[in-house]
Formats: sequence, C-alpha cells, structure tokens
Amino acid sequence: MKDGLKKANFLDYSILIPYLLMSAIGIIMVFSTTVPSQLSVGGSPYKQVISQAAFMLLSFVAISIIYRMKLRALKSQRIIGVVLFLLILAMLYSRFGPGTTANGAHGWIPIPGIGTIQPAEYAKFFIIWYLASVFSSKQEEISKNDINEVFKGRTLAQKLFAGWRLPIIIMLLIEVIMPDLGNTIIMALLVLIMVGASGVSWRWFSGYGKVILTLIILFLASLFITGGNLIPKSYINARFIAYVNPFQNMNVLANQGHQLANSYYAIANGGWLGRGLGNSIEKMGFLPFATTDFIFPIVVEELGVIGAILVLGVLFFLVIRILLVGIRAHNPFNSMISIGVASLLLIQVFVNVGGAIGVIPETGVTFPFLSQGGSSFLVLSLGIAFVLNISADEKRREITELTGQYQVLR
Repeated sequence: MKDGLKKANFLDYSILIPYLLMSAIGIIMVFSTTVPSQLSVGGSPYKQVISQAAFMLLSFVAISIIYRMKLRALKSQRIIGVVLFLLILAMLYSRFGPGTTANGAHGWIPIPGIGTIQPAEYAKFFIIWYLASVFSSKQEEISKNDINEVFKGRTLAQKLFAGWRLPIIIMLLIEVIMPDLGNTIIMALLVLIMVGASGVSWRWFSGYGKVILTLIILFLASLFITGGNLIPKSYINARFIAYVNPFQNMNVLANQGHQLANSYYAIANGGWLGRGLGNSIEKMGFLPFATTDFIFPIVVEELGVIGAILVLGVLFFLVIRILLVGIRAHNPFNSMISIGVASLLLIQVFVNVGGAIGVIPETGVTFPFLSQGGSSFLVLSLGIAFVLNISADEKRREITELTGQYQVLR
C-alpha cells in the first residue's frame, strides 16, 4: 500500500502535458522569431533559442526537485524570509546597478554566458507564495474578524504599511521607479486576488470592484478625450497615444503607433490559416519586440487565427485545471497557491494579448511560455511545480482518508 501512495503515482498529467505542449510551441516560436534578428547582426541563428532551451531544461530540473519536496518545506517562514531578502536586493541592484536597460527602463541583471534575468518576474510568483503562507496561517482569525484581520493595525498607517503589506509595498515601489508599468499592474492585481482568496467576505470586493471598474472607465475615457496625451513627457505617453489611434496621422504612425500598427498588419497577414511556420513578414524588423511582447501577432501571422485559438485553448485548459486544483483543495495554503498561479497566467495572457490587439494600452508584458525570456519561463514553471506538488498531495491525502474509512467500516 505504501508503494501505491508514492507521490510519483499521483502526477497530474492534465497539468503536465499542456505545460510541456506550451513549452514545445514556445521553443519553436522563439526559434522562428529570433533567427532574423540574429542573422541581421551577423550572429548565430541558434544563439537565442539555445539560451531559451537552457532555461527550459533548468525549469524541468526545478520542477522535478520541487515536486519531490514536502509541502511543509515550501511553507517554511525561514525559506520565504531568505527569498524575500535576496529578491529585494536583486530588484534594487537591477534598478541602481550597472544592469541592462530597454527604452529607458531598468530591471535586468546580465549573467555572463546566459543572458539576463529579470527579478520582477520572480517577484510576481513570490507575492503568491508569500501571501499564501501569511493568509493560510490566519484562517481562524480571518473567519472571525474578516478583512480587519487582513489589514490589522491600530492606526491607518499601520493598516496600510505594517505586517505583510510592508515588503509588498517595497517591491511595488521599486517596480514603479524602474519604471515598469506592466509588472507593477500585475503585481498589484495579484495582491488583490490573494486577499480575495484569503477567506475574507466577498462583499468587500463587490463594493471595491465597482469603484475600480468606475476608475478604469474614467481613465480610458480620459485617454480618448485627451488623445492619449494624459501624462506629457512620460515614457508611457507614447503607448497611450498609440492605444487611442495608431493611424491618426503619419507622425504617430511612424513613431508612437508603429508597434501597434504593425501588430495589426501581422494579424491581418495571418488570416484564418496563417502564412506558415517561419514565414512571418513582420518579424523581419518591422514589428519591434516580435520575440517578446508582440510574439502573439507573429503566432497569428504564421499559424493563423485558428492556430492562435488552439494555442490559447491549450493555455486556458491549463489555467482551468490549475484553478480546479485550488477550488478542490482542502488545505488553505494549497488552495491559495493554485488560485494565485492560475490568476498569474490568466492576467499575463489578458495583458499581453489585450495590448497586442489594442484592447488595452500596451504595457510590455510577455506571453506565458511563448515569449523569449528565461526568467519568465522559469518563474511560470516554478508555479507549475508548486501546483503539481499540491495536486499530488491533495490526491494522496484523499486516498489515505478513504482507505482509513474503509478499514474502519470493514
């Protein structure tokens, strides 16, 4: 019976297989999109895909290790504290150290022989891990005191900045001064979702949700009223102008609207069936960041709308399976981790695709598993590793309980 309860027997293939499928599609698309840029500078066409493959193999190793770990080790406050300290140091170094910059933004730390790592990517998953640990240990208090337990403090300053809020605020502020609008928004949304999953009454979120939705509508309305010139001389002003109308005049089309316009061209070129794998026109230097932020339009151009829908279908199936693990979990920590990871994947897809098709302003967020970027792939893989461990733990616990009940009845 003990052999039957080994964790290896409870591996959730409904999560693992979609993850591996997305990884395979991702490595193909990274190769397809990076070859032209590498050849244009006289580099090896395999350089970027080899780097991505190295992070992929590292991710597989990390999944194997984390899957075998006991869950109580993943809940260790000492481990979480050490990771928090190192993460904040890395974020500060990426901002103020001699790191890599892109479009005036900081956030990357160069690693010789590997490429760069982006601490903000790791911060997104850490927020899920950290808050799941904090809130799961306060379930009785939250059930009694509701949201007052989550925002505990005698004064308003303590309610906002004390306890678990302080490290979160520090990470958010560092992201703001990078500046990195996309990851700041995602991190803030993850905090809201984790608070909602902590056990507090949803009446708070129905009220706050209306306020947030009203603010979003007012913000978007102000963008269209001002023509996107909401924050003059700001690095994000160009994205707002492009969002309102990238084709409004030749000056905007050649500058602020260049990215979004070429994203539309890529999608139009693809049609229903696509031009064929490797045959994208826009990746030949016309669409900036075709390997990262705008890889989805290249997927549409090469695989067509149908192919892109199938890719999204695989990813959404993965999200639903992870979410179901969270909903069915009996352990609060397990539930909140799973809900957080599913939310992270869903938010990144919405922000990336929404920016690429002009539904929301473009914020420079990568598409999960498809975009070039070792840090992004590794972090999302860590989330998958946690969920696989949790799924196996929940299944094994259920079998153990049923076996005990059967023995008692017999």
